[in-house]
Amino acid sequence: MTTIQIEHGSIEKTTADAIIVNLFDGVRFPGGATGAIDRALGGAISDVIAAGDLRGKLGETVVLYPRGEIPAKRVIVVGLGPADEFSLEGVREAAAAAVLQAQKLGVDTLASIVHGTGIGGLEPTEAAQAMVEGTLLALYRYESPLPRTSETPPHDISSFKIVEFAAEKVPAIREGARAGEIIARSVYLTRTLVNLPSNIATPTYIAETAQQMCAENGLSCRVMEEDELRAEGMNVMLAVTQGAEQPAKFIIMEHNPADAPNTGAPVVLVGKGVAFDTGGYTIKTRTGMPGMHGDMAGGAAVIGAMRAVAQLNIPLHVMGLVPTVENVISATAYKPNDVFVAKNGVSVEIISTDAEGRLILADALCYAATLNPSAVIDVATLTGGKVVALGARTSAFFANDGKLHEILQDAAEKASEPVWRLPLDPAYDRQLKSPIADLKNTGGREASSITAARFLQHFIGGHPWGHIDMASGEFYEPGPNHTPRKYVPKGATGVPVRTLVEFLRRWA
Repeated sequence: MTTIQIEHGSIEKTTADAIIVNLFDGVRFPGGATGAIDRALGGAISDVIAAGDLRGKLGETVVLYPRGEIPAKRVIVVGLGPADEFSLEGVREAAAAAVLQAQKLGVDTLASIVHGTGIGGLEPTEAAQAMVEGTLLALYRYESPLPRTSETPPHDISSFKIVEFAAEKVPAIREGARAGEIIARSVYLTRTLVNLPSNIATPTYIAETAQQMCAENGLSCRVMEEDELRAEGMNVMLAVTQGAEQPAKFIIMEHNPADAPNTGAPVVLVGKGVAFDTGGYTIKTRTGMPGMHGDMAGGAAVIGAMRAVAQLNIPLHVMGLVPTVENVISATAYKPNDVFVAKNGVSVEIISTDAEGRLILADALCYAATLNPSAVIDVATLTGGKVVALGARTSAFFANDGKLHEILQDAAEKASEPVWRLPLDPAYDRQLKSPIADLKNTGGREASSITAARFLQHFIGGHPWGHIDMASGEFYEPGPNHTPRKYVPKGATGVPVRTLVEFLRRWA
């Protein structure tokens, strides 16, 4: 595991297998720390720039080899792009590009300046957080619990040191780096849960993982079993699981520090936890079923976010709810036209057994409403309609409250996990009308992500509520349908852990 260190000093005097400096696009005569390294190397960086081999494009890297002029064995110069376009996302991308280059070179010890706190104009705490996020998230690799004879483990960088010349900036950089490491390693947890095959990451395994995480981080955790769910009247959740051999679990995590204001009114995070989704009798296609082990990504994101909440000790009462089930076919599985009654008494006619996520969320949202929440946010890989409308990168976002929308929108922008607000117009409820129940569980293909959100709104109570539909955002697959990011390797992305944590920090 890569350790993170912060040091006051000069990068040109730092001993390491490699050091990282940077260059903005269009700069011909490097200044600051990069200029100091250039002078120490007799103008080597300037020569590379003059030759046209380094332009400063975002993520571009050049490696130089000192011959005893400085203690470091290598110098990696990474491009930051145009200075007037630089952002925290640029910090993440540049940090990721540099650390991946170092990993390719087999570097063990690595040191870097913070990107963007000079002419980039970024605040040191935020820049350091983004830098550590980009570095660690780029280094993440899924480690399978099952043996793979052909697997070659990637090189492990043992230490990453941030070196800051200005002593007055060191405390802020240390604070930001700590937050970045906590958040990145919480994303690790989420990514690993989503990457695991469903024969390992069963509802029971997910619940046990949440319990272990809570025990390690001082959170309380309760797991409700099926008999308790039945006593609670959570019948639409139980409908989804009635065909499965794996029992359903309802995970309740809580962070309630003594200094949290309004401790009786928690912010509640709710994550869809379908451990595998066959579609039930409304069975998925041959090509649509692979990848459905990731249909619990919303629940995994809530577990990861709760880890970060605890380690950051956010002064806010926060609860995380994860209803987790398998949606499979058997003689006892639920069927189209069956009717079930949710915890709040609303009856639901099943039209599609492949619209199961909103059913487990419905009862979870009803439960959340009993907690007297100050706000509720649910996260789910919910609809194909979201993918048609927005693709994989951007999540659909729905909110019944302007303040909640504004704070979450800003949090998502800062995390570079974009969301786009869609309408919650009650007129769409006409697509959910049923002749034999209060609601149908799907309104058909047209506006399907909107009608899914409208369905959920019947179960939330009267508090501020937001719904994130992150369908297809749970995995990154290189290709035209996915936006490449150097700090997101192929596989689970960990979206939207960083958005949720930033939202909670702002809400507090």
